[in-house]
Amino acid sequence: MPETHSSESPTTGQSRQSRRPLADPKLLSVCFGGTAIVVLGGLVQLSFGAYSMSISQAWRALFDPAVIFDYRWLLNFFLGEGILETLTGYEVSRLPELSTETHIVWDLRLPRVIVAILVGMSLAVSGAIFQAVTRNELASPFILGVSSGAGLMVLVVLTVFSGLSTFLPLVAAAGGAGAFLLVYLIAWNNGTSPVRLVLAGVIVGTVCGSFQTALFVFTDDIGVVQQAISWLNGSLSGVGWQEVRMALPWTTVSVGLAYLSSRQLDVLLLGEGTASALGMSVERVRFGLSGLAVLAAASSIAVAGIVSFVGLIVPHIVRNVVGSDHKKLLIGCLFVGPALMVSADVGARLALNPVQIPVGIVTGLIGGPYFLYLMRKKQQLGEL
Repeated sequence: MPETHSSESPTTGQSRQSRRPLADPKLLSVCFGGTAIVVLGGLVQLSFGAYSMSISQAWRALFDPAVIFDYRWLLNFFLGEGILETLTGYEVSRLPELSTETHIVWDLRLPRVIVAILVGMSLAVSGAIFQAVTRNELASPFILGVSSGAGLMVLVVLTVFSGLSTFLPLVAAAGGAGAFLLVYLIAWNNGTSPVRLVLAGVIVGTVCGSFQTALFVFTDDIGVVQQAISWLNGSLSGVGWQEVRMALPWTTVSVGLAYLSSRQLDVLLLGEGTASALGMSVERVRFGLSGLAVLAAASSIAVAGIVSFVGLIVPHIVRNVVGSDHKKLLIGCLFVGPALMVSADVGARLALNPVQIPVGIVTGLIGGPYFLYLMRKKQQLGEL
C-alpha cells in the first residue's frame, strides 16, 4: 500500500498548538506549581503576625461567608468606602461585624498578598517584553534603568510634591519611560548591542541613584527619608487595599495588552529584517511594546518600590521550561512571578523575625547568584 501522509504540516501543528497554550503539559505544570507556592506562601502570610492563628484558622477567615457572600464587604475592600456608599447607600459602620480573625485577614494581611501577586505579575511580564524587544536576555526593568528612573520620579513626589501621590503610577511610568529612552540613546550606534544596552542601563541607574541621594540630603523630614529608603529597597510592609486599588487596573491593562501582543513579540525575535519582510513596522511596534513594559514595571514600582531581579530571572525560568512562544511564556510569567514575590515576602517577614527586611533585599539575594549562574552557564550571554 502507498504510504499515507498527514495533510497537516509541522508548521500548522505548531501554529494550532500555540493557539491552545494551556494544552501544553509543561505550561500546566508551571501554572499548578506557581499556584501551589502562592497558596502556601499566602496562607503563611495570613496566619503569621502579632495576632497568630493556625493555617486552618486563616483559611476559614479567608473564606468567611460573612465576606464572601456579602457584596457590600467586597465592594468596600476592592473599590473603597466611597464607592460602597455611592452604589449601595451603606456606610462601613452599618455593615455586619466581622470576627477578629476575619477582620485581621481581610483588612490587614490579605492586601499584602494580593499586592505581592500583582507586583510579581507586572515585573515578570515587563521583563519578558523587554527581553523580546531588545532580543537581549539580560534585559529587565532593573538592568535597563527603568526601575531607577521610575524610582527617582516617585521619590521626587514623596519628598517634594506629596500632593501628586494619587498619580504615582503615571509619575513612575513617565520616569521609567524617560530612563529607557535615555538608555537607548546612549546605547545607539547604528543599532544597539546587548553589552551597550546593559552598560547604558548601569550608567543611567547610577545617575538616577545620585539624584536620589541628593534628595535625601535636602530633605529635613526624617520620617519621609525613612519611608523613601524603605521604598527604594522594595517593601510590602504596610501596604493595604489602597495599594491594591492603585495597582490592579494598571496591572490588568498591561498584562492583557501584553498577551494580545504575543504574536508581535514572537516576530521581533526573528530579527528586524525578517520582521520587516513580514510587514511589521518594527520601530513603531518596538516603541509601543517598550511603553507597555514601562507601564507594567511602573505599576509595581508605585506600590512596592524598586524590587530587583524579578523581571530578569522569571522569564528565564519560564522560558527554560515552556520555550520561547510568548503566549506560553507570558502565561507562565503570570504564575511564576507571583510565586517568587510571595515566597520572597515570606522570607522577608520570617528571616529576622520580629524585624522585617525589605522584600527587594530578598529578591536581590536570589537574583544576584542566578545572574552569575547565567554568566557561567552560557558562553555568549546576551542575544536571544
